[in-house]
Amino acid sequence: MLVTFNCEVYPNTTYFGDVAQTLLKMMGKSGDVPGALLAEDVPIALERLKSNIEKLKVESSLKTSSERDAEQNEWKEEPVTLARRALPLIELLTTAAKANCYVMWDRN
Repeated sequence: MLVTFNCEVYPNTTYFGDVAQTLLKMMGKSGDVPGALLAEDVPIALERLKSNIEKLKVESSLKTSSERDAEQNEWKEEPVTLARRALPLIELLTTAAKANCYVMWDRN
C-alpha cells in the first residue's frame, strides 16, 4: 500500500504504508488511512513529528560502535533512516502551517 499526503500549497508526498503509518503515529495520529488534519492542528502535528524524529536521532547516536558496524556490515551500505524519510512530510507540514492549510492523506 502507498499513502499520499497532500495539501493545497505543496506537492503530494507519497510513502509506503508502513512508513506513513509510523510517521502518522509520531504526529500523534492513530495511523488510520485515510485521514486529515485541520489547519489549526497542523502546527501541533508538525512539532510532535519533529520532536519524535529528534528522539530517534538521539537514540541512534547512543548505539555502540560495534552495533553500528554490525548494521553497516549487514547492509553493506548505510540504510535510509526514518528521520531522512520524514523530511518531505516535515516540509509539507511546515508549508501547510505557514499557509494555514489543511492536510489530508489517503491510499493510492
